[in-house]
Amino acid sequence: MNPHPIEIWHQLVASSDASGLNSLLADDAVFLSPIVHTPQHGKALAKAYLSAAFQVFFNPSFRYVRQIIGPHDAMLEFETEIDGVMVNGVDIIKWNEAGRIIEFKVMIRPLKAVNLIHERMGAMLAAAQRKA
Repeated sequence: MNPHPIEIWHQLVASSDASGLNSLLADDAVFLSPIVHTPQHGKALAKAYLSAAFQVFFNPSFRYVRQIIGPHDAMLEFETEIDGVMVNGVDIIKWNEAGRIIEFKVMIRPLKAVNLIHERMGAMLAAAQRKA
């Protein structure tokens, strides 16, 4: 039996290792950012955004505080502190029958956190584009 997609996600987060995203994301995955207006379609874009999130969000203060899991979707509430700003948010994740993530939506609060994440994620994605 294959591991549950949320179990795999938790393992990636715990190890701060984004390399497992390739096998976890479906080719037609969609990433919905709290910062970018339009959905980001395709595995490559979803992986780019999630890889940047690994560097911005996942520090020693990051923790999931609640989760609600359904047959093909889950909501994971998280908290983290970045530069003295408390960030509270949710990851809403949907997966297909094969256990591959088809949609990953991130929502965060408060506004001060949104502005900070916008700045940090923008810098990470710009750096990634320069390397590509």
